[in-house]
Amino acid sequence: MNRVLGNYSPHLYAVLRIVAGLLFAMHGTQKLFGWPGGGDTVELASLMGLAGIIEFVGGLMIAFGLFASWAAFVASGEMAVAYFIMHAPHGAWPILNKGELAVLYCFLFLYMAARGSGIWSIDAARHRGTVADTDVHRSRI
Repeated sequence: MNRVLGNYSPHLYAVLRIVAGLLFAMHGTQKLFGWPGGGDTVELASLMGLAGIIEFVGGLMIAFGLFASWAAFVASGEMAVAYFIMHAPHGAWPILNKGELAVLYCFLFLYMAARGSGIWSIDAARHRGTVADTDVHRSRI
């Protein structure tokens, strides 16, 4: 399988980054704008309001690949805090306390923080032709 999909690793990572970032941003739009959903919003000057801002802005930064490592690191931390504040008090197992999405986002964004923006990102466009453009060089090997 590595022979087939391995050649597309940078592209598949870019799709993962874009989709995860957009889905994360939608959690922020629910909190801040009430969309999609029932139109209920949270108080901006609250812990949930801060979470909505991180999710919306951070999710878009991850999706577009603008300072994605930093945005993913902050988003990963937010998801860890969300898990321990909202889910862990209801039980130890994420599958039972409905915290599996928070845990999954936490570790996905931690990986993205370590990996960086990759191809198809604003960061890659800003650094095109420099040594920091490692994913593009790897995809040519």
